[in-house]
Amino acid sequence: MEAAMTKETNNFIGQCIRLASDMLSLSTKQVWIDYDKEADVLYMSFRKPQRATETIELDEDMLLRKDGENIVGLTILNASIRRE
Repeated sequence: MEAAMTKETNNFIGQCIRLASDMLSLSTKQVWIDYDKEADVLYMSFRKPQRATETIELDEDMLLRKDGENIVGLTILNASIRRE
């Protein structure tokens, strides 16, 4: 079966596995991710419905959304060019 997969498919699977490993290290049990390609904005939600009561600007391209002491989401602007 491996021979039938293209190099692109194998690269994609590898990226997903690395992402999954990173996601499992988060303290949250669920994550919803939405990406608006046209606006280049990545939305991460850690609770549905999100209902943030406070938004904190971490830097010019990142917004932390909270409900009381709980982090309920993260918005990353210019996501495609951001690297940590």
